[in-house]
Amino acid sequence: MADFTTGPLNSVLVANRGEIARRVFATCRRLGYGTVAVFSDADSEALHTREADVAVRLPGNTSAETYLRSDLLIEAALASGADAVHPGYGFLSEKEDFAQAVVDAGLRWLGPPPSAIAAMGSKVAAKKMMAAAGVPVLRELSADEVAEADLPVLIKASAGGGGRGMRVVRTLAELPGQWEAAQAEAASAFGDGTVFCEQYIETGRHIEVQILADAHGTVWAVGERECSIQRRHQKVVEEAPSPFVQAHPELRAQLFAAARDAAAVIGYVGAGTVEFLVAPDGSFAFLEMNTRLQVEHPVTELTCGLDLVAWQLRIATGEALPDAGEPGARGSAIEVRLYAEDPAKDWQPASGTLHAFGMPGVAYEFEVPVGLNEPLLRLDSGVESGSVVGVYYDPMLAKVIAWAPRRAEAARLLASALAKAEIHGVVTNRDLLVNVLRHPAFLAGDTDTAFFSTYGLDVLAAPLASPETERVSALAGALAVAAANRAEATVLGGLPSGWRNVPSQSQRRVLSAGESEYEVRYRFGRDGLVAEGYDGVALISATPAEVVLDIKGLRRTFRIGRHPHTVVVDSPAGSVTFTLVPTFTDPADAVAAGSLLAPMPGSVVRLGAAGVGDAVAAGQPILWLEAMKMEHQVSAPVAGVLSALPVSVGTQVDVGTVLAVVEEVGAG
Repeated sequence: MADFTTGPLNSVLVANRGEIARRVFATCRRLGYGTVAVFSDADSEALHTREADVAVRLPGNTSAETYLRSDLLIEAALASGADAVHPGYGFLSEKEDFAQAVVDAGLRWLGPPPSAIAAMGSKVAAKKMMAAAGVPVLRELSADEVAEADLPVLIKASAGGGGRGMRVVRTLAELPGQWEAAQAEAASAFGDGTVFCEQYIETGRHIEVQILADAHGTVWAVGERECSIQRRHQKVVEEAPSPFVQAHPELRAQLFAAARDAAAVIGYVGAGTVEFLVAPDGSFAFLEMNTRLQVEHPVTELTCGLDLVAWQLRIATGEALPDAGEPGARGSAIEVRLYAEDPAKDWQPASGTLHAFGMPGVAYEFEVPVGLNEPLLRLDSGVESGSVVGVYYDPMLAKVIAWAPRRAEAARLLASALAKAEIHGVVTNRDLLVNVLRHPAFLAGDTDTAFFSTYGLDVLAAPLASPETERVSALAGALAVAAANRAEATVLGGLPSGWRNVPSQSQRRVLSAGESEYEVRYRFGRDGLVAEGYDGVALISATPAEVVLDIKGLRRTFRIGRHPHTVVVDSPAGSVTFTLVPTFTDPADAVAAGSLLAPMPGSVVRLGAAGVGDAVAAGQPILWLEAMKMEHQVSAPVAGVLSALPVSVGTQVDVGTVLAVVEEVGAG
């Protein structure tokens, strides 16, 4: 077991990146510890790299080359003079071999004993251990044990989490194929293809209990969190306390007792989380134990008033939890994960330059304020304006957290801040998050793991900007571009570049947003702006950064962001990103009909059964891309013949790369 009682600490290396590295550094600075960052080549200019006292390069870009290299991480700690290693979450945070190697190197491991990590590292073994300790569990099933009465079932990877290796199976016919696919993904993600399945509860709630355990035998249950709203079995919205548990105090006592028992049976020390699936009738079963700090820990910090990272450090130096006992919850906290992804396109991850990133009303970053009375916003982010969102790591940009004395207040504050945020350059799930936070079912506390399917992803992922808002935003964008042109260039002895000697001739600008294209025509007459098709719209002012319009007596302000090839128009009614459509297009830009283009940068990890010359059915898988920790299936859009397959397993592709060509039957 790791030694939690030796001497003071001086300097902490975080074996991680991005937001969680910054989060740990923030507490270390407040407590006077030195900070050491590690960074891949892709992260050489990242915020966590620049903020640490010392930063150590890990040559390479991929996780396998860098953040998953335990030998390089330990070398970095020793070379930098760090005397402790904090693993963050993800990467090697739940690998007992890494924890033991850190201890063997004479460094302090800021996590639980390696033996505790090992005990919970296999979901199969962990469930058996929990059952023996009297903690409720779901019955484990092997592939040949599943009967019709057991359906639906959930296939899960034994060695990992985060949605990797998970498959919901609803028919016996699809079980063998899904089992094989889950094994392949688990082996790729965790180096262990062991999978199992259990009954899938369609409308269960994912509720977890935060624990803190010291080296003197005291175990605290520090409140519960509800994390039921998920995509691909990954959490999107988290809150504390759970509205369901809040209404059933006896359930809270049972969950807390089960969590303490789970920690005690494995000799747990440090911060961890015990996760449960709670059925609509209030019965519950153990899912897994996360032997690390959770992504969603800020909601517990804000409601319980504890800095969990500070307590990880204190426990690692032998400090005991206070005799006063577990803190109670205060108010309500809600956290959303802001991802660079497009929910409307099967959660397709996005990459590129984050041209602008601003969240209004943020009072704290990575901090646990004391004496809360008024609603507040906290931001835990790994990016800033100008950051590059790459293809090598998880696409989460930030966690935005609201606290308020009442849950409805926290939801309203968080939704408002997100709606007014300035996020330019990459597609995000921002509009989805706002729609969820404002949804009547969410506000009523009716959240379960089927939330997206129950209320419709097409509805929840709909843009905040209505079609009319988008149309008026196109006019605002066109006027801002014209204002910028006038400011940046002059002709004819100082006349503005937009000047025309034929006053009746309209200015013309074409902007596109998604599937919509707007041809904006306008001119300035004696009475001001005359825009074709925009009756009742008058121009108050226009600069390159802001356009103010009077729309049928209501004054609206539009903030403008101009970036290469795009114009982003922000307003309280929704943000719209427009592409400036050129007057002429290059024929060389055209691609062959039937081409399947890469929707994102990534790597080809698997090919389907069809080869060149084979007939394929509509929807038949052609290949799988891996990008940002997830696999994405690329399928034939129509029935036809696979006439070209220019890629192979291992091929790295950019957005728009031709992956395959399917010639439609009867086409031409």
